[in-house]
Parts: sequence; C-alpha cells; structure tokens
Amino acid sequence: MKVEIWSDVMCPFCYIGKRHFEKAIEKLPFKDEIEVEWKSFQLNPEYHNTNNEDLYAYLARAKGMSVAQAKQMTGQVEEMAANVGLSLNFETNVPANSFDAHRFLHFAKSKGLQDEAEEAMFNAYFTHSKDIAKHETLISIAEELGLDTAETLKVLQGDDFAEAVRYDVYESQQIGVRGVPYFVLDRKYALSGAQPVPAFEQAIVQSFTEWQAEQPKTQLKSLNKNDDAVCDENGCEV
Repeated sequence: MKVEIWSDVMCPFCYIGKRHFEKAIEKLPFKDEIEVEWKSFQLNPEYHNTNNEDLYAYLARAKGMSVAQAKQMTGQVEEMAANVGLSLNFETNVPANSFDAHRFLHFAKSKGLQDEAEEAMFNAYFTHSKDIAKHETLISIAEELGLDTAETLKVLQGDDFAEAVRYDVYESQQIGVRGVPYFVLDRKYALSGAQPVPAFEQAIVQSFTEWQAEQPKTQLKSLNKNDDAVCDENGCEV
C-alpha cells in the first residue's frame, strides 16, 4: 500500500510527523508492505534569504508577530520534537528557499534513496543549521548518502527534476493540500499535520485492511508432479 507524504524541508512539523509516522509503522506486522513516497511542497516558494535573516525575524515578518512571540512559538515546537528524540535548533536555523533541495530529493529518489535523503535533509537543516539553499550543503548530503558528487553537482547546476517538483506542487493543489505534512493513504484517506502515533496507527491499519481486501485473489497452480511429502489435517505422509 502506498503512502504519499507532501512535505517541505523548512517545516518542523514535517520532521516531527515523519518520526510519529515511523513509530506507528514500526508496530505493525505488515510494515514491509507499506511503500512511502515523499512529495514536494513549498511553504514560501517566493522567499530568498538575501539579507541574512534569522528564523525569528523571518517568522515575525511572515506571520505578523513579534520576535518574542516567534521565540515562544518555536520553543513549544522544540519541546514537541524533543519528545520524539529530535533536536531542533531554531536559534541558529537559516530560512531558505527549498526548491533546489526538493530537486535534490527527487534526484535521490531516482537512486532509490529518497527516504534516507529526507532524513538527512531534515537533520542538516533543523539539527545542524545548514543553509539548504546552498549547493555545497546539498553536495555534502549527497556524499553522506554515497551519491556521486559530480553527478549531483551537474543536477544542481542544471534544471533537472524541476518539473517533478512543480508537478508535486500542482498535484497538491488538485487534492486540496493547504499545509504540510500531508499524508495520503492509498489515495483514499488523508491525515494532515504531525498527528499522534496512535492516530497514524489507526488510520494506517484501516487503510491497509481495505487495500488488502481489494487486492486480486490469485489461484495458485501446483507445479508438483504428485502430492507426496506433505502435511495436512490428517498428519504427514511421505
């Protein structure tokens, strides 16, 4: 069963939601049958940090609040993250345009490393306060993941995967995504926000049960030439 997750690198609730979702999946016996696909979303596609703006100034300006209010708000988010073992360093976070970061994530997806790249990107941005708009940051993440440096640089210096990012954003508009994280389960159900682990678990179980019931039943054809050496309700015979 596929789970699609619309997310932005600059969204702390996306990181927290990722961890809640993972904790919910861990408990399920069918976890290996869950396919996760990350989708691009930009909270502020027009933003470019040209004035060395820090996160508190960015939030105060963007949300029409004081810097003190921004610090209070992010402090609550830091506590929420700490409860699931995440360290968010808002004091030193660098607001940035995430378009190239999303292009990089699609590149990593093409190499089968999308989930690992998402985790590395969140960690770089929130924990280590890296500027994810800078190509050197993305190259560093690529090297961490074992991706080819020259190929990564070529992707970043060109326009590769730009249409994939734009299509994700377009698709989010079509299905009514207004904020992230946004989890779509089997294209039938949706969960918005960093929901508690039990909420994720309940939704995933319900979706998976319905998905499994809808799978075509296959009539198996035996390749045995005889029925010797089998066990049934009457015991085992050779």
